[in-house]
Amino acid sequence: MASTAQLYTPEVLGLATGLAHYPLLDDLPLRGSARSAACGSRLELGLDLDDQAAIHRVGLRAQACAIGQAAAAIFAAAAKGKTRAEISQSLEELRTWLSGEGELPAWPGLAAIAPARDFPGRHGAILLSWNAALEALSSA
Repeated sequence: MASTAQLYTPEVLGLATGLAHYPLLDDLPLRGSARSAACGSRLELGLDLDDQAAIHRVGLRAQACAIGQAAAAIFAAAAKGKTRAEISQSLEELRTWLSGEGELPAWPGLAAIAPARDFPGRHGAILLSWNAALEALSSA
């Protein structure tokens, strides 16, 4: 079992502060939100798509633990160019991995929060961005 010292590493804390690079602006037309029932973390997300219906820009506002914020920053950093189908597939892979099965999904940056797999109370916070993105993309 991982310790909280392994969970809240300088890398995770640095990622959490990286959300400032992805402000939730009014000109992002597609909106989604998600809440973790386990910890109460919340996230609002805005998206703008390109002419191929792939994510072009992302903005986030999170009220979450450092793991949830780091996961949101990881999501935002690699979301550009992803389609609804790719987001949905990566969410399923992430859920499978968090349940203790399968490999860490190929989404860039997830290795930084891999120790959180041993903390089920953080799983909902990790999934916030993917869930909010799918909600936003369902209105596209």
